[in-house]
Amino acid sequence: MLLELLIPSGMAFLLGLSGVLVGLVQLLGFFEDPVNAVMAWLFTSVALTIAVRPVIKKYFQGETSFKFADEDFEAMDQIVEVVEPLNDSTNEGRIRFQGISWQARTIDGEVPVGAQVRIKYRDNTTWIVEPVTPISPTSNQQLKQSNEE
Repeated sequence: MLLELLIPSGMAFLLGLSGVLVGLVQLLGFFEDPVNAVMAWLFTSVALTIAVRPVIKKYFQGETSFKFADEDFEAMDQIVEVVEPLNDSTNEGRIRFQGISWQARTIDGEVPVGAQVRIKYRDNTTWIVEPVTPISPTSNQQLKQSNEE
């Protein structure tokens, strides 16, 4: 019954309570055979579990929370940084999303390292992204030069 302090579920307490009840009945002399005492303990444990456990669960509820487990839906429209250059033909580019480097490719065109992109959807393990702002050829050159320095 003390195990309930470490593992609160109600079961250890109910099994211990049925053992105490059967022990008291055996002390009064109703059970002389240990097999009868064990059978009485089994039936008492089952009866207490069926009768008392729903009441315990009703008044002593645990902490619960609900969250959709659709990571793709939660990732939609997140803005992330490009770690390796992206293009629309191969999955060799990478983005940093939730602290992890992921394979990615663009919907159209190329995106240099350091640019910001928006996640649109996922194709298997590859994120499909689009640039947050359109990248002009001159800004692309400037980004390359600043990355080389």
